[in-house]
Amino acid sequence: MKMAVPTMLSMFIQSMYNIVDSIFVAMISEDAMTAVSLVYPIQNLANAAGVGFGVGINAMVARRLGEGKTRMANQTASQGVFLSALHGMILTILGMAVIPYFLRMFTSDEVTISYGLTYFCNVFLFSTIDTMGMAYEKVYQSVGKMKISMAAVLIGCGVNIVLDPIFIFGLGPMPELGIRGAAWATGIGQTASLLFYLILNHVKPLNVEISLREMRPTKEICGGMYSVGIAATLNMALTSLLLTAL
Repeated sequence: MKMAVPTMLSMFIQSMYNIVDSIFVAMISEDAMTAVSLVYPIQNLANAAGVGFGVGINAMVARRLGEGKTRMANQTASQGVFLSALHGMILTILGMAVIPYFLRMFTSDEVTISYGLTYFCNVFLFSTIDTMGMAYEKVYQSVGKMKISMAAVLIGCGVNIVLDPIFIFGLGPMPELGIRGAAWATGIGQTASLLFYLILNHVKPLNVEISLREMRPTKEICGGMYSVGIAATLNMALTSLLLTAL
């Protein structure tokens, strides 16, 4: 229960990102709300890729620690973070190439399409940060630090909730950004989560070391992470397929 409850709460809090954005975006217009709803399946697909590969990192790090292979656990964590960053870049490129055609599958309304493109292109600028945050989350979970990962997600969601109305409606000295503001609030929230992991790991290092010198991919370690990660990604990606079909 000590390991399960924080993980359940983390997943619940993570789902709040889209809900919070939707609440504030709905105040802009129905077209803006429709646009965010249409973008969600692609966002969910990207999250599935990030979380799915993170599951592969989690499984392989925990397995190596259990075998007493600390060096290999360090290599796995380091290569996992590097590959997650690479995945984020690839997702950004592919997402921006696909989204115009994806939106036009569901609507011919140019206002909705414009809102959707604006939101998507801005929120996906943070894909690399998001996937790296997911990688750190899974590394922390692999060593049993469930409360840390929950705290990181909570910080990110809290930042998002605070910044949404400020960025969207231009409160105080902040100019009104509209739907672009919702995307930036989400991205900055994800950045806050990653920074929390980086600072905490610097102040109080894990027994698994994430270092630049161990980030060079190796066939054995990458094969293990992808064998678990691809299956987990496909399992979670079915949700996006269902939402798209509906």
